Amino acid sequence: MQITSSSPGQCVSSASVSAMFARLALCSRLPSRTRQSNVCPLSSRAYSQTKFLLPRSHGKSFAHRSELKQAKRIVVKLGSAVVTRGDECGLSLGRLASIVEQVAVLQNQGREMMIVTSGAVAFGKQRLRHEILLSQSVRQALHSGQNQLKDMSVPVLEARACAAAGQSGLMALYEAMFTQYSICTAQILVTNLDFHDEQKRRNLNSTLHELLRMNIVPIINTNDAVVAPPVPSSDLQGVNVISIKDNDSLAARLAVEMKVDLLIALSDVEGLYDSPPSTDDAKLIDIFYPGDQQSITYGTKSRVGIGGMEAKVKAALWALQGGTSVVIANGTHPKVTGHVITDIVEGKKIGTFFSEVKPAGPTVEQQTEMARNAGRALASLLPEQRGEIICSLAELLTEKKDEILSANKTDMELATASGRYSQPQINRLSLSTAKLNSLAIGLRQLAVSSRDSVGRVLRRTRVANNLELEQITVPIGVLLVIFESRPDCLPQVSALAIASGNALLLKGGREASNTNKILHQLTQEALAIHGVADAIQLVSTREEVEDLCKLDKMIDLIIPRGSSQLVRDIQRAAKGIPVLGHSEGVCHVYLDSNASIEKAIDIVRDSKCDYPAACNAMETLLIHKDLLRTPIFDQIIDMLRIEHVKIHAGPRFASYLTFSPSEVKSLRTEYGDLECCVEVVDSMNDAVDHIHKYGSSHTDVIVTENEETAEQFLQLVDSACVFWNCSSRFADGYRFGLGAEVGISTARIHARGPVGLEGLLTTKWVLRGEGHTVVDFSEQGSMKYLHENIPVPQGSFS
Repeated sequence: MQITSSSPGQCVSSASVSAMFARLALCSRLPSRTRQSNVCPLSSRAYSQTKFLLPRSHGKSFAHRSELKQAKRIVVKLGSAVVTRGDECGLSLGRLASIVEQVAVLQNQGREMMIVTSGAVAFGKQRLRHEILLSQSVRQALHSGQNQLKDMSVPVLEARACAAAGQSGLMALYEAMFTQYSICTAQILVTNLDFHDEQKRRNLNSTLHELLRMNIVPIINTNDAVVAPPVPSSDLQGVNVISIKDNDSLAARLAVEMKVDLLIALSDVEGLYDSPPSTDDAKLIDIFYPGDQQSITYGTKSRVGIGGMEAKVKAALWALQGGTSVVIANGTHPKVTGHVITDIVEGKKIGTFFSEVKPAGPTVEQQTEMARNAGRALASLLPEQRGEIICSLAELLTEKKDEILSANKTDMELATASGRYSQPQINRLSLSTAKLNSLAIGLRQLAVSSRDSVGRVLRRTRVANNLELEQITVPIGVLLVIFESRPDCLPQVSALAIASGNALLLKGGREASNTNKILHQLTQEALAIHGVADAIQLVSTREEVEDLCKLDKMIDLIIPRGSSQLVRDIQRAAKGIPVLGHSEGVCHVYLDSNASIEKAIDIVRDSKCDYPAACNAMETLLIHKDLLRTPIFDQIIDMLRIEHVKIHAGPRFASYLTFSPSEVKSLRTEYGDLECCVEVVDSMNDAVDHIHKYGSSHTDVIVTENEETAEQFLQLVDSACVFWNCSSRFADGYRFGLGAEVGISTARIHARGPVGLEGLLTTKWVLRGEGHTVVDFSEQGSMKYLHENIPVPQGSFS
């Protein structure tokens, strides 16, 4: 075993470790963790938001990815493909710098980081090639006396010689990079003997513990300058024996020896696949369990290095058996390299996670596949059969109301006791007998309308003689609906998915887990009538929303229902999947100068006070300036006070008052409670401008007796719902007669406003011919296009 301090080229034996520590202590600077002025914003942010970790009792590996945040001692293994350039001669400096930054971030969070690195051979190869070419060119110049040189070839370089030439340079590079983060490093070179000789093994263990105690990052590598070539062996089957044949086995042995919490093995593939990644049907394995290796087909090893994926898996399973969690991931992908290590530690779904705990239920990928397959069967049912399923669900909601309300009461009590939820969130969580009855009525209404949904002919065209084209409605595919608090969303969305023939994946908030569970059971009970129970799945695993949004090959549309922050987070995370929804519900009611007192009072009261937590509740009251200091204004303000509505004055409204209410912080606020903003405008056009500037394109209302003004408002306001003399609370799928809704969309394509059955359908084109070819319609062909529209009777199906 050899140990090298941060100064390149300085080697000492294990016998003089104590003397070396005295020198290393000077550069370790224990207080340096608080001195981070030269760390980039990513590092500073991650450092400031993380508490120092306490040591974890070692014994069992982590069961779930979410627990990886607790990892205190971490080994990062860098494969040859990660640290070397594409030409295998020299190091990938940008990639290495990014990895060093992430390790520095974790080290400065109070974790104990170790690196097992390749790269000495590649670095030495680059150096020796340069020296050989330089030497050849000098000799040729001396012998020929001319500047014209012959073609020069580089002999095959022996790997051990390259390693000897590259070790010091590799370490000097690590030192320079870690110095930018005020972190000291030390190099340790090992061979198989250092683990199999008991005295050397104890020396190595002691050295590593002392380095970690002094906040130094050990950088470990096999001593490739003297190590013997690897030979096949079967020593990976016992927990006490593992030969050091490559850096995979070295990292595994080191992890178990040092009781490491987490081993991150970075390579040039995304993780472990069920078959070679180059094959068409290869699937990335999210979680790998001991015993699953029999179902894996391994491909060839990477372009560089001596270990392949099979060696990585065997080493990972050996480490897992020794109590260390393992993740194999891609360290070369340009889009993720800059945060792959920190993301893994944060528990994000990256690479393949090795776990000894197999969940009782299917994975979310398996659930999605089950839903897609059953969804196709659901879409093939007759409309009457889908209607029967929905009616059955409506009956179950009323028959099982006591069980539902009991589960809901448990959720309410737990949510209230936790103190983590606001009163509007608690209100959304609540169910009642009246709500369940209303849900059942809406579902029966939807069952009727579902009979003319899937397969309906929208357009029929005679393209040419005996060549007819149809445009028909079809399901979108697999929907993912993510919702917070409101458990009544589950039967609504489920019924719409059934009616439209879509498969459905549901992800509810933990605050409604008991209610969601029973509602989902009732939904599957209804689906089982026609053998399609798997078409609707409830995700109850520890899947993060961000991870679900990455299933772009399995999910066709995401519909978020919840806070504006939830919607924005999903819109950012779902880069490859369309998102249908609205981020905010900043709804306005404008009282025109010609407004009726009675209508104004009733509409404002209903819009704000009926259900203030709803997204269609009024958040801003706009008042024409001519109404100030009039009976209608006084009565409106008195009514709001009686209803305990807290008023926030807009800038113009505050300027009219000597003693004004609290001035509004933002005119774009969605309060979701008994609060609202009151602002003054000069005219209807000013009200429209205010709505366009501060609104969310959800629902906006005018109260006036002037028909011309009202029609102008209805035409000018660019929102999903625009009303005249009626409450904003009418913006709802059930109240529109849609039966139910998956939410309200403020988008301008596909669906807008309350999204019911029609919004969950797309179309496909069906062309029926008799051997027609495009050549038949060319200038020399015998056929001509007709493009005649064929009338489609109402309710016509393909």
